[in-house]
Amino acid sequence: MIAGSLRWRLLLAAAAAILLALAVAWVFMTLLFEWHLLRRLESEMTRDGARLAAALSIGADGAPRVAQAPADSRLDTPAGGYYWQASSPGGVVRSRSLWDAELARVEDAPLDQWRRRQASGPFGQSLVVVERRIRPDAGGAAVLVQLAQDDAPVRAARAEFGRELAAFLLLLWLVLLGAAWLQVRLGLAPLARVGRDLAALRDNAVARLPDPPLREIQPLADAINALADARGEELARARRRAADLAHSLKTPLAAMAAQSRRAREQGAAQAADGLDRAIDAVHRTVEAELARARIASVRRDSGGQAPARAAVERLVNVLEHTDRGGELAFMIEIPAGLQLPLHPEDLSELLGPVLENAVRYARRQVRIASAEEAGASRLWIEDDGPGIDAALAGDALVRGARLDEAGPGTGLGLAIAGELAQATGGRIALERSELGGLKVCLDWKRNG
Repeated sequence: MIAGSLRWRLLLAAAAAILLALAVAWVFMTLLFEWHLLRRLESEMTRDGARLAAALSIGADGAPRVAQAPADSRLDTPAGGYYWQASSPGGVVRSRSLWDAELARVEDAPLDQWRRRQASGPFGQSLVVVERRIRPDAGGAAVLVQLAQDDAPVRAARAEFGRELAAFLLLLWLVLLGAAWLQVRLGLAPLARVGRDLAALRDNAVARLPDPPLREIQPLADAINALADARGEELARARRRAADLAHSLKTPLAAMAAQSRRAREQGAAQAADGLDRAIDAVHRTVEAELARARIASVRRDSGGQAPARAAVERLVNVLEHTDRGGELAFMIEIPAGLQLPLHPEDLSELLGPVLENAVRYARRQVRIASAEEAGASRLWIEDDGPGIDAALAGDALVRGARLDEAGPGTGLGLAIAGELAQATGGRIALERSELGGLKVCLDWKRNG
């Protein structure tokens, strides 16, 4: 799931990148903190070293003397952690804290400035040493002045600071992760809109993606629209070819039907029956192709609004002028303002096969009615014919299935109506009519 999700991949990449950046920041910030402590420690010892140098002199024996040592309780405590020492070729003077130990002397200490370095102490301590050579008397011997402090407090402070900083950076990581989630969500929001537009494109072949709000997505939208245009052209050509083929076969079929009648009149009934079966099979194929072409042209989208009563009245007016329709009474019980959520031409294509089926089987009357129910618009067509057994109602919606093998027809009427209803986002159901015959119910959910 994560590997196939752009959202999760971006979030994981952001989490890893932020975590790495904060880890690097933790390392450098703890180092900077340690360096800051060492600089402050160096500054303090340098200040004490300046006082020590000011009180430094050379005795008659050539040994250094210190008139007044820096005031710090640690300097008076053996192994107290803070030490000073002044050494020359003539002798050594040191703080009480060193007791009977000495700091390691060096020969390369500078004369012009203080130098800081790390060294091992006489009591097994790690020390920060500040040192410099000083000449109390002009032309006299140089005295090596050294001050040293145990760096354990520095290391302890760095460790404590590192722990607290790590806790803070972890909390910051969580906050930044939330910000990254919000950024990814807002950044991918236009893609979600493209997904909704693609769903509309899938339902409506003539729809196209609108211009996206971000120019980075524009090439994707243009490519999809170009693909949709090419698909639409291919479908249109395919429908035209199917329709042209179906219509071109009607004339040969009519000629074959005439030949079958002549053969039957001349006594070749068996040959005529075989020819009629072949004609009927080809006729079924032709009707199926025409129906498929009609279904392929249906548009399912929320923009269609069809006046139901006007469409039904037009179809009934045509059917009343047929031989069978002229013998029936049509009752239209549809409010003038009822609008169904599909295009008017699609509604006519859908109601045509259902009304033709009702006219074919009705004895005296056909009723077309409608109702507005919770969240749906319903329209039904019923007749007073023989109806369909409940156990066979599902077979009537199967393309090519004929429940009446004796009568004319291809068995496509209700099946075509079912496919058209589904293509327009509706639903079809077959029930027993109060008139005694078949009741074909059509339902569409209302938007909003």
